[in-house]
Amino acid sequence: MVEKEKPKKPASLPKRLFWMLLLAFVVFGGVFAVKAFLGAQTNAFFDSMPQPAAAVTDYIAKQQEWSDAQESVGTFVAINGTEVTTEAGGVVRELSIRSGQPVRAGTVLVQLNTSNELAVLKSLEASARLAVVQRDRWRALGKDKLVSQAEVEERATQAATALAQVEAQRALIAQKTIRAPFDGILGLRKVNLGQYVNPGDAIVSLQSLDPIYLDFSLPEQRMGQVTEGTRVRATVDALPGQVFEGKITAIEPLVDASTRNFKVQATVPNPGNRLSPGTFAHVDFDTGDARNVVVIPQTAVSFNPYGNAVYVITKVKRAEGEKDMQGKPLTGDKLIVTQRFVKTGATRGDLIAVTDGLKSGERIATSGLLKLRNEAEVTVNNKVQPAANASPTPENR
Repeated sequence: MVEKEKPKKPASLPKRLFWMLLLAFVVFGGVFAVKAFLGAQTNAFFDSMPQPAAAVTDYIAKQQEWSDAQESVGTFVAINGTEVTTEAGGVVRELSIRSGQPVRAGTVLVQLNTSNELAVLKSLEASARLAVVQRDRWRALGKDKLVSQAEVEERATQAATALAQVEAQRALIAQKTIRAPFDGILGLRKVNLGQYVNPGDAIVSLQSLDPIYLDFSLPEQRMGQVTEGTRVRATVDALPGQVFEGKITAIEPLVDASTRNFKVQATVPNPGNRLSPGTFAHVDFDTGDARNVVVIPQTAVSFNPYGNAVYVITKVKRAEGEKDMQGKPLTGDKLIVTQRFVKTGATRGDLIAVTDGLKSGERIATSGLLKLRNEAEVTVNNKVQPAANASPTPENR
């Protein structure tokens, strides 16, 4: 008899799962291993690839002679300026005001009506003459002992009172003749012929313009640095390109407690009356003696909260076997930058003074600072150089 084959038992479920997981692990593990290998090779390639040199401009730190300069803003004020008014009221009878014209002190500007006052003056003068006659007569009688001394003194008092009334009336009439109190330029008149003017009403503005005051403020730290006689320079927006020079003539000894500033007044010649009271002015002046400072362009400084820094350019020899991005060998020297912290001072135009951390003659980068790092290689391409002009005028392009 032929024996029948026994059927094979199927693999158990756990074994099949094991072999499936093992196969998946091998496949995915191989994929990840290949990917990791390729990534490592790529990183190694880029790590070993030479970095291209950054293009910068450079500047040789120089030593220059600077004076400590201060700046402020001020206002021009007339040495003498007022609104001409009248002490007595009356009707305007004559006008001699020519707006915008210069006048001398004492020039008659306005004449008010004085008809009534002149009539009263005549009456008072007549009474005064009678009082003087009676005074003299009683004095003569007093010498002869014909009248008492009290009567003599009474007549003398009456005469003095009458004369005083005459002078008071003359003063009132004089008040109705309004004259220029000082030399100056007339403004626009504010009264008309026949108009009644009350005491204190403004008639016309009068300004003395040559010379003219320049008032400005400085912080209290400058109190000891400013002295009378210091030369100042002023510019106004209305007259671009023109500089007006003067000198400090007064310093306010009081410091304003709210602003911690003190006021300074300079006197500026004003021929031709080009400067007007109330005009805004930019003021600058030098304090102290000139001193030597190391200066560099402001663009060369990285201003940071933790300190200001510059990149110093130095020349070094290339390492053996150094290659460029195409794999070609490089020879000769190269330029590298090194970051250095410095202390900065005053600025002037495009330049800034360095008080510590840099010496005259050292070479620094002035542009492209954001792409620089320590020991980075650079190339230099100079086309535009900064200047120390206090009022630079760049060309429009």
